[in-house]
Amino acid sequence: MRVERFGPDATAAEIRALTPPPRGVEDEVRAIIDEVRSGGDTAVRRLTERFDHAELGPEALAVPAAEIDAAIGTLPPDLLAGLRTAIANVRAVAQAQLRDSVRVELDEGHAVEIADIPLRRAGAYVPGGRAPYPSTVVMCATTARAAGVDELVVCAPPGPEGRAHPAILAACGLCGVTEVYRMGGAQAIAAMAYGTESVRPVDLIVGPGNRYVTEAKRQVAGVVGIDGLAGPSELVVVATAGADPELMVFDLLAQAEHGPDTLLVAISPEPNLLEAVTRTAGEAEAAAEVLACVETRDAREAVRLADELAPEHLQLMGDDAEGLAGRVRSAGALFVGRDAGTAFGDYVAGSNHVLPTGGAARFASGLSPATFRRRMARISLPAGAAARLAPAGAAIARAEGFPIHGESMERRS
Repeated sequence: MRVERFGPDATAAEIRALTPPPRGVEDEVRAIIDEVRSGGDTAVRRLTERFDHAELGPEALAVPAAEIDAAIGTLPPDLLAGLRTAIANVRAVAQAQLRDSVRVELDEGHAVEIADIPLRRAGAYVPGGRAPYPSTVVMCATTARAAGVDELVVCAPPGPEGRAHPAILAACGLCGVTEVYRMGGAQAIAAMAYGTESVRPVDLIVGPGNRYVTEAKRQVAGVVGIDGLAGPSELVVVATAGADPELMVFDLLAQAEHGPDTLLVAISPEPNLLEAVTRTAGEAEAAAEVLACVETRDAREAVRLADELAPEHLQLMGDDAEGLAGRVRSAGALFVGRDAGTAFGDYVAGSNHVLPTGGAARFASGLSPATFRRRMARISLPAGAAARLAPAGAAIARAEGFPIHGESMERRS
């Protein structure tokens, strides 16, 4: 792994420039989406053969429920136990975030109730490029179920033999998902957004994927809701005195397993700590290409730079970790202290690993029950309230050039 050193004047833009944006695939993805919209199941099977090298028969896109149930019995006991732990913890954290409806009584005698309503039907994309990701099933499906979604669809690319991976199917079975399709890439996003003969359209699509999946989600946003546009994975570690450089390197190398374009940054006011990290990481074989090591003047400046980067994952390590945590405002997920490695969040901590990337943590949140719910106002005007509200409303309406709006309110006075 190549290590790049930066001094106290380094900017977030300079650090992010170490991992340049991937090649654009807008036109290719648009062609795939158009093909699925016009060709339905036949197009999806054709594209699955082209991209996943798997031939599927006319009735093979949907995975039968019996195959999903049977997959649970194929898992090694330790993996099965791990998935059960992950599901239980993610469910507990998700359920704790559910909100009750709020009713506000106003001075004119009427009420506005804000109802928190689950979506009817959602789709979760589960990547399957380098390896199967049953943990993504857990994060998406458990959270959707806790949110009260009526129907959840899971799409995952098949292997070359045309089978969905048993670990993904088993995770679906453990999460109570019965509608699973052998399809991946932009064609899966198009099928969930627009529907085919086999797939009924969904209201929302969640889950990470490669640049084709991300671009497809961007193109169908507005037709359906999306959770966000996921890019390459990111980990920033802010370390102060007392941090263990060996653990820092392990955490950075663990995140590097996500691929060569992973953004990895170590920030510290301790030059000796950065030197140890630089030496160890520079000798390591890693999938990621580069690690940025940034020396700052003090710990607050380190946190300030991390906030500007607004990374997917932010770890605070060292003696000052707890004291600095309250200063963080922009991170997808924050891990505080020696033992709070990002890998726990990826699997079993109970937090969600579907998180904003590319600096989107400045304004976006990770996947949660709120992603699968919408807030709707219910307005009630009992007798007398309309008469008290109409003069104010009619004056505004006429000022905006809508006299009939005004009359509509006044007629109820």
